[in-house]
Amino acid sequence: MLKSWKLKEVVLMSLFAVVFGIIYLLFLHVGNIWASLIGPIAYEWIFGIWFIVSIIVMAILRKPGAAVIPETMAAAIEVMLGNAVGPRLILAGVIQGLGAEAVFAATRYRHFNVGIYMLAGAGAAVFSFVYGYLLGGFAALSTEYVLLMFVIRVMSGAIIAGIGGKYLVDALLATGSLRGYAITKRDAHA
Repeated sequence: MLKSWKLKEVVLMSLFAVVFGIIYLLFLHVGNIWASLIGPIAYEWIFGIWFIVSIIVMAILRKPGAAVIPETMAAAIEVMLGNAVGPRLILAGVIQGLGAEAVFAATRYRHFNVGIYMLAGAGAAVFSFVYGYLLGGFAALSTEYVLLMFVIRVMSGAIIAGIGGKYLVDALLATGSLRGYAITKRDAHA
């Protein structure tokens, strides 16, 4: 998969993975504080942050693997920095990245706009929710509560990862720092 990648693309992806691995760990603590106030549903409101690197890197590089690889790397970095979930979190990163990657693959990596980014964030949310349902004991909760968790997570993925990712990429693009990457090619904006 990485054979066709340029060194600068691998470096950029790795840089984003490190930065967001740190941010992901910080948001775990934000979620813990909020959950102490309103319960475990608190995480659902901010879950989109844990999908955002897949949207950002894909928006910039526009290549197969540009969603799943940085998401997996960010999860691994989060584990190395001390997330107590441990290696199981790396699998969660793979699953989240695959959810976003599936949306871009469905477009054959040809469409990059806010609607696709929102769908990719929602895709990551759906994939991660299924994984969480199977491992997280959601079955013990009422159907209504689980459905509410699902809806909030999907909305969070679409808004925080999709719209937020688009906003961050546009801000980076405006600085000129992304010259030479696929995002700057005129035919790649469709």
